[in-house]
Amino acid sequence: MQLLLNQTSPYARAARVTALEAGFGERLALVWSDPWNEDARLLAANPANKVPVLITAEGIALGETLLICVYLHQLAGGNPLAAERLQLAGLGQGLIDAAFGTVIARKQGGAAQDESVLGARRLDAIERLLARLEEHPERDAEDIDFGHYLVAVGLDYLSFRLPEIDWSAHPQLVAFHQRLLARPSFAATSFQ
Repeated sequence: MQLLLNQTSPYARAARVTALEAGFGERLALVWSDPWNEDARLLAANPANKVPVLITAEGIALGETLLICVYLHQLAGGNPLAAERLQLAGLGQGLIDAAFGTVIARKQGGAAQDESVLGARRLDAIERLLARLEEHPERDAEDIDFGHYLVAVGLDYLSFRLPEIDWSAHPQLVAFHQRLLARPSFAATSFQ
């Protein structure tokens, strides 16, 4: 299997953590790609020009982080996915989406983008998602899966790219984040 990714994509990191946690580290070739420079390999695998892309052993290209995570979870024989677990994954994906959208908008149009209707919606979404994740019953489950990884990557991405968003008022999330960052898969994939 191959994973097309870049170093600072929270989406790619979530897929890579999931692959490592599922035991595919040795079978996964990392293909570093740049979606901002019309990378020919990436475009051939994903016409949307987005990372990550997982190329399966059968040569099928899977785009979209959640699909990749579900595929790897099932391939590794993971537990059936209950609605609460899928909800947690969706909240983690939503956190990544809102944070990434904010970063990209600022990169293209400056901090004034936060004052736009869309910018304000993204920042409000981050606050609502943090509050919901603070209370989510599956967050501290003993048997963790890709939903947990998505949440932890989203939190780490906030700290990496949007440090002005102080989420330390959510002590359950802080403890959860610290617990997951101590895992080898997170150490191996840290943002740089």
